[in-house]
Formats: sequence, C-alpha cells, structure tokens
Amino acid sequence: MSTPTPFSDLHPTRRHPIAPSPHGIGHDPSVVQGTCTLVGAGPGDPELLTLKAARAIARATVLLVDDLVNEAVLEHASPTARIVHVGKRGGCKSTPQAFIDKLMITAVQEGEHVVRLKGGDPFIFGRGGEEVEHLRQAGIDVEVVNGITSGLAGMSSLGAPLTHREHAHGVVFVTGHAKPGDSGTDWPQLAHTARQAKLTLVIYMGVSSLGTIRQGLLQGLPATTPVAIVQHASLAEQRQALTTLGDLVETMAQQGLQSPSIIVVGDVVQGARDWGKPQADLLPVPLSA
Repeated sequence: MSTPTPFSDLHPTRRHPIAPSPHGIGHDPSVVQGTCTLVGAGPGDPELLTLKAARAIARATVLLVDDLVNEAVLEHASPTARIVHVGKRGGCKSTPQAFIDKLMITAVQEGEHVVRLKGGDPFIFGRGGEEVEHLRQAGIDVEVVNGITSGLAGMSSLGAPLTHREHAHGVVFVTGHAKPGDSGTDWPQLAHTARQAKLTLVIYMGVSSLGTIRQGLLQGLPATTPVAIVQHASLAEQRQALTTLGDLVETMAQQGLQSPSIIVVGDVVQGARDWGKPQADLLPVPLSA
C-alpha cells in the first residue's frame, strides 16, 4: 500500500506538494498525534489578526493557507514551519476540498501541529464546519480561532454599523454562490423577511450572480434601498461605492468593482453617508435621491 509523502519532505513554499494515497491515509501508531487548529486570518489587514490567532500561527509546524490570506500574516510563522498554499477562493477554480482534508489528517497523524489558515472567519462561508466534521471522523480534535469577517470589516471601514436600534434589528450573512445542484437562496422571500424584520443583508460571493440577486431582492425591497459594495475590505487597495438596489448592477459595472467584494443591503448603509467618513473620501457613486 502506498502512503502520502511525509510533510517533513516538503519544501516550505511549494504549492500542492503531495497527492494523498488513493488507498487511504497511512498512520503509524508509534507516532504521537499532532494537533489541528482552524484559524481565521481576518479580512486582510494584518493588524486585525487576533492575538490568539498570531500565537497559533507561531506554534504551527505546518500551515495550510487559503488564497485570500494576506502574506503579511505569515510573518508570525516560525522560520522552520512548512507553508502550503492550497488556493481556496470562492467562485474560482481551486484545490479540491477532499485533497485539503487529507493533507490535514495526514499531517496531524504524522505528529505535526497544523494550522488551517482561512480568510475572514472559518465558520462564516469558510467551509470550516465541513473540515471540522472530516477531522473528527478521523479521530482528530480541532480548535477553532475566530477571525473578523469581511462583512463586518467592510462596513466598519465606511464608518457605518450593521445593526442600529432605529434602522436594523438584526443582520443576515448570506452567500450568493450556491454549491452545484443547490437551488441557492430564495432572494424574494429573504427580501420580504428583511423588510418586515428590519434586517441588514450582507452578501458574500455575490458578484457572479449579481443580476439574479438584484432581481430577486427587488420583489420584496424598494429600488431605493441603500446598498454598499466593498472590494478588498480593510486592505490598502480597498474600493467601495454606495448606491441603491435599483442601480446596483450599473454601479458595479461603472466602477469596475470585482470579486472579492461584499454587498450590504439595508437602511444602515445610509449611515455611511450620514455619520461615516467624509463623502469626498468615500463615494465614487452617490446614493440616489
């Protein structure tokens, strides 16, 4: 039976370094099992990394890193740690999830201290729940270190909240990218619920299906509903625009905003103009009257 290449044989910066054995994962019972920690690296700005996350990264002997993680975060890693870029990015071709799961299990069974480093928070559209399930099925306990999600960081960068006693009684984080075979979000129903309950909608991975999302939301929300679009939230290259639901598609096209972007829908977005940053510094596109 063939077995995967030991992690000790990997070059620190080599991408996609090993192919797991098709016959399963070999495990030497004489080797003391390592550990696995899922760490949220935050939205991009390395200053938003938590202290607990920095300590976990520093202790790791193997780091499996997603594409959206800022390389500056890896400065916390030990010089001897092996860093494997596994290229996960919503809506894009990337490393198969099953491959990543086997890498984690193999490394832990070889005694490594593994950190699975993800952009944002592992449990908000980071597939952290799926990875925890696979690790537990393999008899591996997992620690999870939360990170700041881009939806929160994006609105904070505009000086506006996600909830407000007068304008939003709650917030819904929702993905615009359903897995194959899944019908996805019922946007008209979500829009009706958001209007009735005064909810803010924070849409992740929605750029590729923006037209469908807009059309669905307009069945329950006014065309004048404020919308914020934030690309590369918290980074120096962050770009943003404030618009309305009716003008959303046109604004994205006019401003050339692309993925990764978060889209925030709701009355709290008005706060980005009313009590947030100065309009001249903030708005490529003003809110419609």
